[in-house]
Amino acid sequence: MAWNCAATGIGSLPHKDPQKALDIVTASMSEVPYWPQLPALGFGENMYAQFSFTLPGAKVDSHRKRITVDLNDYDPETFYTAVVTDDVEHFAHTKDHFQGLYALLDKYKGRKIPAVKGQVTGPVSAGLQILDHNGKAAIYDEAYGEIIRRNLNMQAKWQARKLKEISDRPVLFLDEPSLTLIGTPFASISQRQVVEWTDEVLEGVDAIKAMHCCGNTDWPLLLSTSIDMLSFDAYNYAHTVSLFPREVSAFLDRGGSIAWGLIPNMEDQIARETVGSLLQRFEKYMDMLYRKGMDLDLILERSLITPQCGLGGLDEPNAERVLELLTGTVEAIRQRYRLGGMA
Repeated sequence: MAWNCAATGIGSLPHKDPQKALDIVTASMSEVPYWPQLPALGFGENMYAQFSFTLPGAKVDSHRKRITVDLNDYDPETFYTAVVTDDVEHFAHTKDHFQGLYALLDKYKGRKIPAVKGQVTGPVSAGLQILDHNGKAAIYDEAYGEIIRRNLNMQAKWQARKLKEISDRPVLFLDEPSLTLIGTPFASISQRQVVEWTDEVLEGVDAIKAMHCCGNTDWPLLLSTSIDMLSFDAYNYAHTVSLFPREVSAFLDRGGSIAWGLIPNMEDQIARETVGSLLQRFEKYMDMLYRKGMDLDLILERSLITPQCGLGGLDEPNAERVLELLTGTVEAIRQRYRLGGMA
């Protein structure tokens, strides 16, 4: 897939008007638009809450902003019946909590666009945020941990089918901020489990499968999963990915792509960066990989450019400034390396 450094987005925006948010997205990311999560509308649009409403026994507490389940008091029968019969409609996203998604589907209804991007919370991050009746992360309960993964898999299948209505090339990200905790005392999860759980959630999902992590983690571990695309915070961590040229080259050789989180999402960094400074930063990253023997033309062909993470924590003017920088930087990169549009 020749992305040629096309622009797309990561997760959230701070806007309360879904149509305004989508208009900004499609103006900035015409080749690969995405549906934005809108947490300013309420906790139901929070990335963890959104994918919890179909979990058996789960309670989404909007007032306390937390998700809980009593592991002694839930009935999984209806849930597993839907899983076994592949009833993806049981796991449909509701308009109440996915307003950005439905705004996107409505905008492009009846026509096909070159590509489109969606997202589902990853199994590690979701599992660590859902607390049992003792205040312990539900991911550590074997039975309920499986339910969390099955739930995400079915929701990913449903979302991929909906995105296919408007594009033959849907891209589905697993958003996994908690992968930064792997190997620390804060997450008793093995590397083997990360790989197995990721592959379990992505199994049978008819889309280009991606993983997004907005911090430093074990990059070879992620590249060993079934993902087709790695999305990461390049603004802060490009040098850590460059430490693994053999693994990155192998990933690209098997058809993989990289989404570079080049545009910062912190106010002080946004204020001091320009299109010119971000282009220089990207050139530095490309030179770093080229000097390690990697195929620069292949990297550029297989690259997308994104913000480093979601923008929901910013105010609207700063979020819109990030997307202006994104658009300008993509244009500058394409001019610098003589790239055409997405193909």
